[in-house]
Amino acid sequence: MMRTLLEMKGYRVLEARGGEEAFETALLKQPDLVLLDLELPGQDGLKVTHDLRLNDKTSEMPIVIVSGWDPSKSEHAAFAAGCNEYLLKPIDFDQLESILNRYLPLHSTASWPTSAN
Repeated sequence: MMRTLLEMKGYRVLEARGGEEAFETALLKQPDLVLLDLELPGQDGLKVTHDLRLNDKTSEMPIVIVSGWDPSKSEHAAFAAGCNEYLLKPIDFDQLESILNRYLPLHSTASWPTSAN
């Protein structure tokens, strides 16, 4: 659903099937924004965020954590790992659009690692 929405708005979307693939895709493809679920197969979203921040090629890349987890239990950890934004599921599409407008010029590449769910 997220991919379809982003493509309908004119964004190019890359997908990854797990944490390790998300990290490698971000490193190789250099998307303008990463939308990252906390719950991923392999490395979780916190680990991927942390690793992206440690790499010179991705340290400044905007990262938006998208999570259904209780924000009181995960939001602080997400920001501590280095995310720029935290978006709660179910997704408020007005909030998502605001985030996209803040970080992405239209027709840039958005990366959305998919979760195991």
